[in-house]
Parts: sequence; structure tokens; C-alpha cells
Amino acid sequence: MVAVVGHVYSSTTLSAAPVYNAARVVEISPSSSSPQVTQAGAYTFRVCPSDLQQGAALARFAAERLGLLRGAIFYLNDEYGRGLRQTFASEFSRLGGVVDQVEPYLGDHPDVSAYVELLARRGTSQFVFLGGNESEAEEVLRVARGRGIKVPLLGGDGLEGLQAAGALADGSYISNGYLPSLDTPKNREFLQAYARRYPGAALPSHAAVATYDIVYLLRRVIAVAGVDRGRVRDALAAVGRTTPPFDGVTGTIAFDENGDVVHPRVVIGRIEGGQIHAVEGL
Repeated sequence: MVAVVGHVYSSTTLSAAPVYNAARVVEISPSSSSPQVTQAGAYTFRVCPSDLQQGAALARFAAERLGLLRGAIFYLNDEYGRGLRQTFASEFSRLGGVVDQVEPYLGDHPDVSAYVELLARRGTSQFVFLGGNESEAEEVLRVARGRGIKVPLLGGDGLEGLQAAGALADGSYISNGYLPSLDTPKNREFLQAYARRYPGAALPSHAAVATYDIVYLLRRVIAVAGVDRGRVRDALAAVGRTTPPFDGVTGTIAFDENGDVVHPRVVIGRIEGGQIHAVEGL
């Protein structure tokens, strides 16, 4: 084994990184966005934007595109949630926005009733930013809508799939490194081939499409470097620096000195009618 495609979540990527780096095995994640991944080791790479990019992009979108001035933050108290909370709050405040409340939670279906009650009583927040995952977002929306709160929900790539919640999720905004609605030649070709191969299947997620890109990127690298672990790592690190970048479905992949993607695309989509459509970052 000379390379691992994964992991999907930041916590597992960070936990596994010392093992892969000690064994000199490349670890390349499709979707681990924690800022800590940047310093996880010379053999650790990713092809997605970090929370530093996603949180800041969502803050600019809320303040500049939507014209929202005040909001609340609910966040999952782990590496992913804390990273998104910090970067969103910092950029939103820099732009003159005000954060009314910041509330941590734990679990897939957290009890946020007290937080939502405070939100309702204050009545000043124009949105809720959620640094967490899809199941938690659905719970927050359910409780908020039940309390009569109809402000939009914003969140990062952990909210992918929230559109399946139907009307409950309408008006929510999600950032990601990829959305199927991206209108690029590479994506159109990919989706047409995917539909032929898997007729009737749901559209692929960001992590799935990024994994597809990683497989073909590794094929190119190993064809040149062979199967020596050190040479595979060096050839991967050279992509976009001393060798050409990789033109993937998710965008152009080129790595910096830390194994992060240079100038990653951050796409923001809006959910309506069970679908998510890109509205920013096309």
C-alpha cells in the first residue's frame, strides 16, 4: 500500500495521520476541512477547501450578498465545529456584523430548545450559522420552525444532504467544494457518464466526486513515480508546483507546501424544493 484515499471526516483524518506519516504512506482526504489538517504531516493531503476558506466565504456571503447584520452561531463542539465557528465569527465581525449568541452542543440530535428559546426572546438575529452536520441542522430547523423562527440557516459542507429534509430546509445556504449544479464542461461530462452508469441514482456528493478525482490523480502520480512511498509523496507534492496541476471534476487541483489545495473553490448553494442550486462561487 502506498496511498490511502481518506478519511472523510476531519477527526478520523487527524487521528490516522500520525500512523500514515510514520509509515510514509500518503493520506489524501476528499473532504476533511479542519484547519488542523494543514499541519498533520508531510504525507497528509486534501483536495477540499478548509474551514478557514468555508467559514470566511459564508461570512462574506451573509454580510455582503444577503445584507445580514446580526446572527447566532450554534456549533458542534469538535474540531470541525469549532473551526467553522471561529473562522465565520472572525470574518463576520471584521465585516461589521454582530454575533448575538454562540452556543456549543454535542450529539447527532442535540437538545437545542434552550438556545432556540433565547434566540426567539431576543428576536434580533437575522440568521443562524450552524457549524456541524446535516442531522443536527435538521434538528435545529425543526425546533426553530416550531418556535416560529423563520430566519435562514447557513452552514458548511457538513450540512450536505440537508435538501432531503424537504420544505423544512428551504431557504438554507450551504458551502462546499463542489455542487452537482456547477455548470462546467468537466462536471457536465461527469454527470452524464454517471447517469448512464447509474440510471435513477441520486446525484453524487462532494466527497464522492472528490474521491473520483483523487483516484485519477493518484493514477497519474503513480504512473510517473512508481510505487516507492517517498517518491509517490514527492510527486504528489509537486502537483501544481513543479508539475502541471490536475484538472478534476471538482476543479483545478494544485498543492501548496502543506498539502492543501491552492485557491480552492468554495461554492455556496441555496436549498429550494428539495434541490440545492449554486448561487455563489461558480
